[in-house]
Amino acid sequence: MTISDATKLSPAGAVSVRPLIWIGAITTGTVVTNLFAPQILVGLIGNSLGMTALQAGLISTLTLLGYALGLLLLVPLVDLVENKRLILRTLGCAIVAAIGTALAPTPWILLTATFILGASCAAIQMVVPLVASMVPPERRGQAIGDVMSGLMIGILLSRPLASLIADAWSWRGYYVTSAVLMTVLAGALARALPTLQPAAHVGYGALLRSFPKLLREEPVLRVRAWTAALVMASFTAFWAAVALRLPDAPFHLDARGIALFALIGVAGAVATPLAGRWGDRGYARPMLIGSHLLIIGALALCAWAAVLESRVAALLVLSAGTILLDLGITTDQTLGRRAVNLLRPEARGRINGLFVALFFIGGTVGAAAASAAWSFGGWTMVCVVAGAFGVLGLITDIATKTGSS
Repeated sequence: MTISDATKLSPAGAVSVRPLIWIGAITTGTVVTNLFAPQILVGLIGNSLGMTALQAGLISTLTLLGYALGLLLLVPLVDLVENKRLILRTLGCAIVAAIGTALAPTPWILLTATFILGASCAAIQMVVPLVASMVPPERRGQAIGDVMSGLMIGILLSRPLASLIADAWSWRGYYVTSAVLMTVLAGALARALPTLQPAAHVGYGALLRSFPKLLREEPVLRVRAWTAALVMASFTAFWAAVALRLPDAPFHLDARGIALFALIGVAGAVATPLAGRWGDRGYARPMLIGSHLLIIGALALCAWAAVLESRVAALLVLSAGTILLDLGITTDQTLGRRAVNLLRPEARGRINGLFVALFFIGGTVGAAAASAAWSFGGWTMVCVVAGAFGVLGLITDIATKTGSS
């Protein structure tokens, strides 16, 4: 089956991929936890291996750096190598790297393993476009939304789950658990994934050199990657700082309470399948505008919550703001994915790699902005900065209709 064949499936064929959509959602949600779990496990790992502060800080950094390189160097192979084989081999590398991380006896072996694990997590961005290519264009938003719901749930659950597993066993137990789950999912994917030959007939070097050309020639990719980067910056800024604010008045949450609070954000993941469906029905533009208005309003609520005197009221308002924030962010992300996956079938690997890499940069900017804002003006300034990213997204919506149909 070629990519062009896949995009011309009949409605009956589209229904038959429902199990694949579910497996794709579970796979992306499981694999993505490896990218964010180190942020909560870094202290335990550092103490266990006697790491210096610099070495401990590299755990999360190298994991995310590996992922960024995987997006740019591995995901484009989707346009060159048979997709099922590529996904299974990449996921196999992730399993080996997770086991290597769990068994690492020295800091440098651990850092090497986490870097490889991060790079191998790029399998996520191979699964999403493959599933999308299995349904007709008019239902692609729905399929992407369903798979993205698993991804967003995995991102939001990664920190609390890693914390709970580490408390029950150890930080090594988390990576063993991850390896076991990915092994089970690899078996499921081996049975469910179709064989999909790429349409491109160029060399690997030519694929990589085509990145700038794709950005120049595809305004939809530029605009939707831009707003996706902005909302990812809001997301990262909020979650990077909220754990610093929750222990203080009026919230007074301990470590377990903070972990439970993180579960609230999962409610926002319900927006992903709904956003995809409504995008398919022609409502992408008003939903994009609404998503950025939600982000702005949500962060205003979060700022207000911190000045309330009642602990219960403060937690309720902050929880409402958190849910609305994640609703806005997941809506933009899902509609952006839908838009770029309707572009060139022969370049879907490169387009998805670029899209994710660019909004990944937005997340990095958001984390840095949150750190600076916290130092300058505390929680209120963090909310202002995170909200400003939403304002930029709204301005983009008003200024252009690109990728909003």
